[in-house]
Amino acid sequence: MGKLPPSLRSANFAVNTLIKTPSSSVPHQKIPSPSQPPTSKPHYFPKKSHSPKKKPTSITQQPQLPSIVAFDSTTLSDAKTLFNSLISNPQNVPSDTKFYNSILQSFSSNSTLQDSIFFLNHMIKTHPPFSPDRYTYHVLLIQSCKSVDNSLSPVHQVLNLMTSNGFPPNKVSTDIAVRTLCSSNREEQAIELVKELSSKDSPPDTYTYNFIVRHLCKNRSLSNMNSFIKEMREGFDIKPDLVTYTIMIDNVCNSKNLREATRLLGVLSEEGYKPDCYVFNTIMKGYCMLSQGGEVLSVYKKMQEEGVKPDLVTYNTLIYGLSKSGRVKDAKKFLSVMMEEGHIPDAVTYTSLMNGMCREGDPLGALALLERMEARGCAPNSCTYNTLLHGLCKARLLDKGMELYDVMKKNGMKLETGSYGTFLRALCRNGRVAEAYEVFDYAVESKSLTDVAAYTTLESTLKWLKKAREQGLVI
Repeated sequence: MGKLPPSLRSANFAVNTLIKTPSSSVPHQKIPSPSQPPTSKPHYFPKKSHSPKKKPTSITQQPQLPSIVAFDSTTLSDAKTLFNSLISNPQNVPSDTKFYNSILQSFSSNSTLQDSIFFLNHMIKTHPPFSPDRYTYHVLLIQSCKSVDNSLSPVHQVLNLMTSNGFPPNKVSTDIAVRTLCSSNREEQAIELVKELSSKDSPPDTYTYNFIVRHLCKNRSLSNMNSFIKEMREGFDIKPDLVTYTIMIDNVCNSKNLREATRLLGVLSEEGYKPDCYVFNTIMKGYCMLSQGGEVLSVYKKMQEEGVKPDLVTYNTLIYGLSKSGRVKDAKKFLSVMMEEGHIPDAVTYTSLMNGMCREGDPLGALALLERMEARGCAPNSCTYNTLLHGLCKARLLDKGMELYDVMKKNGMKLETGSYGTFLRALCRNGRVAEAYEVFDYAVESKSLTDVAAYTTLESTLKWLKKAREQGLVI
């Protein structure tokens, strides 16, 4: 009942990693958002294939045009033998550099960095048509960043090799190294490398910079993140942008540190950036988590003062926050306001309002709202029905609750833990134990809860009923 609806939550920040398979790519950097999040430009390595997947085969099994070479052995001598076998018939060897990069990547995934470098040199020497490109060396760069050596020596070795062969590290190289180091839980080395490359005229682009900030938000303290931002600003004149501040605000809001979020909002304005709808929605979401409806409304007013037009998520967050904090009357007003502004209420909007009405002891009013919701063409979801079922049972309107439950059962909707427990207690309180067992059976059959969770709730309810009967609280 008091949980934030899924559409108002931010998804956890995920650490982007480089997939080992030859056809992998660096996933897009995303910032989860209640509205339209800023997106980042992907760095591909190598280009993802859209051809049907085939089972990898070794050269010894299928010497003619294997799409991916899988090494039965990871020793350098065996790898050389396999490669020599592959190029023995030049007519059957692809000329695409990506093919040779995939061979190197396949070998490097299970070999040492030094052997991978030796193998690359062998490929170049024995097959002159193969000319390494930047992505060839990125294979080695990825491997060096995954090295068990906690120092950056292997990384420096590959970066020097790239430079000596005409491919000095660029922004993509920096991005790949940073993401791989961070995915290997080597944030300190990633920051050290970024500073080093920045001093050598190869600073991170905004996507890499914001990736580090986001990673620090997830894995380190606020002070660590602020220290990195300060050092990059003072040492290399690399400043946060709107996306950076959005990441930071989202992080402190999730930590319920709304004072810091407000401070960052001020800093953002001082830096010349205008907060967008996503930023305001994020801060509103933070106040919702603290059940501070008044502050949610204040953010909405400030949003209007700044000339930022609210979107559907803004109104959903506002209605949820007001309803949760007991200001249902105000929430109802904004239901009308959002429709006047051209936003069509969805299931989240109505469910949030119903939640507040049930909290105020008006489940019948919430039930009437359900009828209006359906009349307007908005289909209720499982959360809507569970909210109403919980409210009706808490208000001891069990017959209405049974009618609603029958509708849920007919439509195959799952029971949530809270409504399931409240429903069982209401049935047992009214001496309808057989129906409680039937609800238990449905919860298990529909996989609403795990068998253990469903049984545990039923068992505790029956124990409560026995004790209540002994005390004369129920008949």
